[in-house]
Amino acid sequence: MRYARKLEIHPNETFFLWGPRQAGKSTLLKTLFPTAPRIDLLLSEEFITYSSTPQRLREVARTLPPGSLLIIDEVQKVPALLDEVHWIIENTTINFGLCGSSARKLRRGHANLLGGRAFRYQLSGFVSAELGKDWDLITMLNRGYLPRAYLSPEADRVLAAYVADYLKEEIASEGLVRNLPAFADFLRVVALTDTELVNFTAIGSECGVSTSAAKGYYEILEDTMLGSFLPAYTARAKRRIKRHPKFYLGDVGVVNSLAKRKSLEPGSELFGKAFENWVHHEISAYLRYKAIDEQLSYWALSSEAEVDFIIGDLQVAIEAKSSTNIDPRKLKGLRKLKEEHKSVARRIVVSLESRRRITDDQIEIIPASEFVQELWSGELVR
Repeated sequence: MRYARKLEIHPNETFFLWGPRQAGKSTLLKTLFPTAPRIDLLLSEEFITYSSTPQRLREVARTLPPGSLLIIDEVQKVPALLDEVHWIIENTTINFGLCGSSARKLRRGHANLLGGRAFRYQLSGFVSAELGKDWDLITMLNRGYLPRAYLSPEADRVLAAYVADYLKEEIASEGLVRNLPAFADFLRVVALTDTELVNFTAIGSECGVSTSAAKGYYEILEDTMLGSFLPAYTARAKRRIKRHPKFYLGDVGVVNSLAKRKSLEPGSELFGKAFENWVHHEISAYLRYKAIDEQLSYWALSSEAEVDFIIGDLQVAIEAKSSTNIDPRKLKGLRKLKEEHKSVARRIVVSLESRRRITDDQIEIIPASEFVQELWSGELVR
């Protein structure tokens, strides 16, 4: 079954489409541009041809009608092609769809990223709004967001293979790290600390690498779209706030596989962490897909006064609480935020409660299913 993805790509323009392995990038491009010619650099014959003679791209472009779109899959495998792409879009009306899972090799090799001549899109795994009636929160928190894993009754095997392929194809074959066993151990530690504050020194020590190496490993996760930092909210406040970022792996199924988590059920601490990862996934995907230029951050004064997510300059403050009955004591962070920042517009708790309600001090308790409906309808942030 095909699901309509929420990421919209404008026609008649050159673009990069980035995203983690198996997020569905190639499927999306085939759906949006079914007749567009395609060069797939995963095919050995294509890779060999364009690695040795990148200028052949110009010869192919000459055969295409004016205004055509030519798609290149896994473009990061042959960085020299981007010089040819640059020349073609400067001298013809041909556009390109440049698809890949990592920009690291391109940036480190000082490849031509087209100097603003290409739009940039990033595709994530499934979000709730794409699945419609087939969306199930418990399934998503156990299997994750990658289409193949979410739709598979053998998600554990799919995810284990995904992690192995990531280490083999994305990390080892591209030579991104020298010490693959240390990086594999790093992945496990990152999974165990998912959604938490990042301490580079402690992470490095646990993996047997230096602090600088640990920072470099996190950069690899970002560059290969496997995770992202969540910065602290930095507006002027009455008191000093934490500055360390948090880190969220981009797929909770990958987290589960790396951390050897068994089936997650509501009520457990691990379910709560997975629930927070999912709320982050939905919000960040929405902001990217709708090209909303607002930063996503977290806020904290202390370990007892934190708010999981701040959208923009306090337009919305969101706590993720996977409880069926929100204890008033769990609202301390949102109340403290209001004391420190009177301008905060909305304060929301995304929960597993069955009915929406509002506290006396205007904190909204919203069921998870209603939250994502409001988010993807554009009612929460535009």
